Order: sequence, then structure tokens, then C-alpha cells
Amino acid sequence: MRVLMAASEIDPFAKTGGLADVASSLPKALKKEGVDISLVMPFYKKFVLKSGLSFQKTDLEFEIILNGKKYSGLFYISFVNDVPVYLMENDEFFDRENLYGTPTGDYPDNGLRFGFFCYGILELAKLLGDIEIIHLNDWQTALVPLIKMRKYPHLAQIKTLLSIHNLAYQGIFEKEILEKLNLGYEDFHMEGVEFYGKVNFLKAGIVYSDYINTVSPTYAEEIQTAEFGYGLDGILRRRKDVLFGILNGIDYEVWDPQKDNELYFNYSKNNIIEGKKINKEKILKDCGLEGLEKPLFGIVSRLAEQKGFDLFPSIIETIARENLNLIVLGAGDKIYQDMFTDISKRYANVYVKIGFDPVLAKRIYASSDFFLMPSKYEPCGLGQLISMRYGTIPVVRATGGLKDTVKDIEKGGYGIVFEKYEPRDLLRAIERAIDFYRNTELFEKSVKYVFSLDFSWKSSAKEYLNLYKRMLS
Repeated sequence: MRVLMAASEIDPFAKTGGLADVASSLPKALKKEGVDISLVMPFYKKFVLKSGLSFQKTDLEFEIILNGKKYSGLFYISFVNDVPVYLMENDEFFDRENLYGTPTGDYPDNGLRFGFFCYGILELAKLLGDIEIIHLNDWQTALVPLIKMRKYPHLAQIKTLLSIHNLAYQGIFEKEILEKLNLGYEDFHMEGVEFYGKVNFLKAGIVYSDYINTVSPTYAEEIQTAEFGYGLDGILRRRKDVLFGILNGIDYEVWDPQKDNELYFNYSKNNIIEGKKINKEKILKDCGLEGLEKPLFGIVSRLAEQKGFDLFPSIIETIARENLNLIVLGAGDKIYQDMFTDISKRYANVYVKIGFDPVLAKRIYASSDFFLMPSKYEPCGLGQLISMRYGTIPVVRATGGLKDTVKDIEKGGYGIVFEKYEPRDLLRAIERAIDFYRNTELFEKSVKYVFSLDFSWKSSAKEYLNLYKRMLS
């Protein structure tokens, strides 16, 4: 089975979010299942060079005329986890300071940039030969099925699967983008790519892909509703027969408390309680916090409304007064950065670092007693999976992948789950966690239990393999 997976970012070459993690770790698991898989992404020179990974030029190249101008593409090859990664070079489109835009907004030519990328994906499939499935990810690749149908009829035998990691990001452009990409207007209608008078790349993928999946079973259901559908719920309901939810996993070789060099102290199932206590003691000292006996709550997140941080302003003072310690690591919207910075200056039990620090992130996962993820919506979520891998109990809202992976202690589970998206419900969940922590025997039993859970890619890779087989049958 030959699969070409396309993504706009792949760790460690370039990363802005969870897509890059999935695009790196899922192929590794699929290869172990016997899939002959290759990857393709844009060659963002400034980012790829920083990765430190080696790459070399291939003789694979193509030319295409878009918007009345000839553009060339050249593929370099590198490897991640022994999986070949083809880097699509075009410096005009991809050699920039950022992947998608500047702090002031998206690059105005993103439609042309990623339209070119979509053409290049199909050119690579043609050059490689014998590709059976092109596995697409998010809007940056979602125009491939339409372009294949209209411009590459000789590749009709190749099946397409579109994975939606976050439906909120759709790639919406003025209708003239169709002309610029050498596409006609025959698909510019409600059942095609048209979306409120504009062209929607993600919608094109939903309409024209052979199969669609999202990154958790619950999210696959949620996006068919008006609340979570972002205007695409109708077309998703019409395609529900080929819409599946497959839970993301994490790479257990990367996230491993027994071997993780970033931790203060490594631990396994045999010494998890002692190991987490040592890590907790060290991080409290480094962050200037006191009270080893208090429950430690950790947050590692993008500070944005989607992640639930609009729940905090009215209750942050009350949380800070609780008998707990709180460590926050993240960056995002200024209103939430300022809120956490301000509270940390006024309360000695709150430590905040604005920015991204991968070492501190791992130490928070390993040292905390509870990990907070009160998301408004969460297609899958990786934070709760990582926290459980390190024996940290998640406190989450029942949405998307959080609902699929965390079961409440009051229902025979192992985490703290709240339902309503209300500040008081989040506060109550934190208070429940504090009460739970006081029951030392039950708390330690749950720590050991979440540590024993398996959210690696092993089972999810098998589900993808079965979906691939279904596509080809």
C-alpha cells in the first residue's frame, strides 16, 4: 500500500500546532503496520535549516503556469523516523519569515501559495508513480481532490483522504483565486467550493475527497452541528457516510518519563509516586513556589478563547486564593497573557511564563498533580494525552477528544470532567480536584491508573490502516 501524506507543517521541520506532531508521529506508526508511506511539505528554508536535519536535492521537479506566470518546483528529500519527507522548494512562496502570515494577519497570497502546493502534491504523486492514496491534512492541502478531478484525470485511480484537525481554519479566498489557479467556475456553487460568495479550500476537500476523517469520534459528531460546524455542518452531514473519527495518539518513544532527559528525575510504573514527588519538589523550587503538600495545577497551552481562557477572568482571583499552586506556560491573546501575568504578581502561589519553553513544558507535565484543559472545543487535544503519559490527572471540559479520552472519577473514571462551558463549572472542577487530592489513597491509585493507559499511535494507526483498506476495496 503506497500512501503519500501531505501536510503544511511537519515536526521537526516546521511547527505551529498539533498538526505538525501528527504528521510526524502517525507515519512512523503506519510504517510499522507495513504501509509504504512518504510525506510532502513546503520547503520553508528558514525553518528547515534550523531543524538541523540533513536533506539532499532530488531530480524530481515540475513547472506550472499560475496567474499567468510560470512557477517551478523542485523536491529535496529528508527523513523523519525513517520515513521519507519530500520538501517542495519554491522560494517566492515558501522562503519567508513565517509559515502562514505575520502578527498583523495572513499573507495575502496564501491562496496562490497553497494552491501551488496542492498542484505540487499531485505532480509528486505522478513523479513517484504507483501512489494509491493521497492523505491530505487541513485546508492547505484540501484543494487537491478538485485539482485532481479537473486537471489530472490520469490520476483518477488515486484515492484521497482529508483529515480535518480543526474545522475553524478553512482557507477562504476571493472567487478570483479559481482563475489564478487555472480552475474554472463550474464548481463555484453551493454544492461545490462556493462559501458566502467566496472560495473555501476546506469545503472543496470535504466535497471532493473520497473519504474524510477528524481526529476524534466525538469531534466527528460535533462538526455536523451548527454550534461546531462553522458553516460547513450541512455539507458534512451530507457526507456523513464517508466521515470518520479516529483519535490522535502520541509517540510514546518521544514522551517517555523513563527516558526523558528534560525531567529532573526519571520514573516508571514502579516508582511513579516517588518520581513525581521529586519532580514536583524541584519545579516548585525553580518557580519560587512553596507548599509540596498542596496540589499543583499545570497549564501548557496557547492562550486563546478556544482553549477555554475566556472562562478565567471572573474566577482567576478565586482560583488563586485556593489552597493550590499553579504554573502556567503559554502565549496567545494579550488579554489572557496580561491576566495571568497580573495574577502571578499578586499571588505567590502562581507562576507564569509567557512564551514557549519545551523543557519547562515537559517538567510541568511530569511534576503537576493536575493538568488543566478547559477548552471551548477541542478536536482531539494532545495535552491531556501527554499529561496522562506522565501520570498527571487531567481536568477537562467534555468536548471533542477530551470527552473521548478522559472519564470522570464520579463515573468510575480517572479524571475530572465538567460539562457546561461556564466559569463556575470550571471553578467547581478545580475544587473537586482539590478534594480528590486530599484522598491520598484514591488519588495515588488514579495516578498509577492514568499512567497505565495507552494513548500511543498503535491502535489509531490500525484504524487508519483499516480506513485505507476500505478506500481501496
